[in-house]
Amino acid sequence: MLLGAVLALPIGAGTAKGQTLRVTIDKMAFAPVEIQAKPGDTIEWINNDVFAHTATVKGGFEVMLPPKKSGSVVMEQAGAVDYYCRFHPNMKGRIVVRP
Repeated sequence: MLLGAVLALPIGAGTAKGQTLRVTIDKMAFAPVEIQAKPGDTIEWINNDVFAHTATVKGGFEVMLPPKKSGSVVMEQAGAVDYYCRFHPNMKGRIVVRP
C-alpha cells in the first residue's frame, strides 16, 4: 500500500461538494499542466497512454494511473502542490487550490 492512498478518494466521496476537474495524460504529458481548484474539488487524471503513470506529491498523495484508466483525489485545503510521475519524473504538473 502506498503512503497517502487514504487521500485518493473515489469521485463523489467525502463530505465537501465540489467540481470534478480533469487532467488528461497523453504522449507522456499532463494537460493542462496547471489546474485551478477549490477545496472539495476532485482532480481526476485520465491516462490515455499505454504506459502506467502516477500523480505523486512528495510527502503527500500518490495516485496510481494504469494504462487507459483514471484515478482521482479530493483536494481538502487551499494551497499549491507540485506533482510528478514517479515513473517518468520529467512529467510534472501543478494544482493551485484557492479558498
